[in-house]
Amino acid sequence: MGNPGDLKVTTRGDREIVMTRSFKAPRQLVFEAFSKPEYVRRWLLGPDGWTMPVCDIDFRVGGKYRHVWRNDAGIEMGMGGEFLEIIPPEKIVATEKFEQAWYPGTAVGTLLITEKDGVTTITQTIQYDSREARDAVLQSPMESGVAAGYDRLEKILRSMGGGKA
Repeated sequence: MGNPGDLKVTTRGDREIVMTRSFKAPRQLVFEAFSKPEYVRRWLLGPDGWTMPVCDIDFRVGGKYRHVWRNDAGIEMGMGGEFLEIIPPEKIVATEKFEQAWYPGTAVGTLLITEKDGVTTITQTIQYDSREARDAVLQSPMESGVAAGYDRLEKILRSMGGGKA
């Protein structure tokens, strides 16, 4: 699927964004990095200058999560949702809704984690309530924020025992 380190963002249908990225790390480590607050709060930050002072994760089907990001200027952004499906170490499905509704409605994210020959690929599909919501996200700096977060994740995976990408 592409080289480790390359983020690919595409659309599917009228309401979906599909993001794909590969890491040279075992699938189990990647799954842990997406499911454990001690890792999530270190990499899921978007562009430089943001922190995650709140990272609550009740990682079970029906469990809720909530993240609050804060930037250097003190601006906060919160998001939360519910886990709908969890199949370790291959799939996580959850709803998402931002507290400061910068796009209308909610979304459902499906994360698939596959491994082949020591390279783990994540495919994250986010389905929005409408084409307008999806397009608003595409017009935001989402792609550069996701890329920055995944670059941080790559470093964390190395520190967790994953290989170099």
